Amino acid sequence: MLLSSALLAGLVSCNKSEFEGFTKSESGLHYKFFTQNENGVKATEGDGISINIVYALKREKEDSVLYDSKQNSEDGSGVVRYILPKSSFKGSLEEAITMMSKNDSAAFIISADSFFLKTNQMTALPPFAKPGDKLQVTIKLLDIKSKKELEENQKKQEAEIAKLSESEKPQLDKYLADNKITNAPSASGLIYIETQKGKGKEHPKPTDEVTVHYTGTLLDGTKFDSSLDRGEPAVFPLNQVIPGWTEAFQLMTKGSKAKLIIPSSIAYGPQGRGPIPPFATLLFEVELIDFKAGANQ
Repeated sequence: MLLSSALLAGLVSCNKSEFEGFTKSESGLHYKFFTQNENGVKATEGDGISINIVYALKREKEDSVLYDSKQNSEDGSGVVRYILPKSSFKGSLEEAITMMSKNDSAAFIISADSFFLKTNQMTALPPFAKPGDKLQVTIKLLDIKSKKELEENQKKQEAEIAKLSESEKPQLDKYLADNKITNAPSASGLIYIETQKGKGKEHPKPTDEVTVHYTGTLLDGTKFDSSLDRGEPAVFPLNQVIPGWTEAFQLMTKGSKAKLIIPSSIAYGPQGRGPIPPFATLLFEVELIDFKAGANQ
């Protein structure tokens, strides 16, 4: 406890910063809070954090924005979530976040050299940065989950996923029985039901580019995607989609239509995707409009 207090005191001990409006800590971290709960519980190493974040290179006339999570986050939510790691250098971004409580917002100025070479472990500075550059990082700390909370959430998620896994086959069996579907599955588990014969005898190859219309639903009838609703067919290389589609469209010829029943093992598996939950069997009504040789990979 004494060591932790000493480290915290060292971190927040202040010096005058050369950047207007900022304060400089003993570790060399420049900081400026916009909103701050000084008595709030601070983030610590190993916590799960959720943030909005903007990175910008400091420039004399106008800072150059490199990344804004509200425009570039992986899931489209604008939120970045990760486990807060050990500080990668003195005056690091990780140190900055440990100064914050939930709902705090602040800007920090750190060494760009150290951020790229130590935090991101790059072997050289990127072409847009030069030695001595500073990086301004603006953060809104949306949430903090302690290690204990993360462990409890993990156990809960694992139990829910196990339950979904166990329920997939009974749900599929019931769907097949209720709809009197007797078509045998392929070795992968795909059930292919032709609803309209196509023209010609040629079938797409795994590397071909196909043009298709499709509507996708869950077993309960919930629609999650449809090219028909968008009013234009989808075009994609056949080897860059879920395995169930890669297999199914090779069974089709131009103009043919089919119903596909695709178990999660050849769809989105235990992760799911967007509106598709983990271990979800998918139903597709598909039409192969055209296909051609794909571009060189």
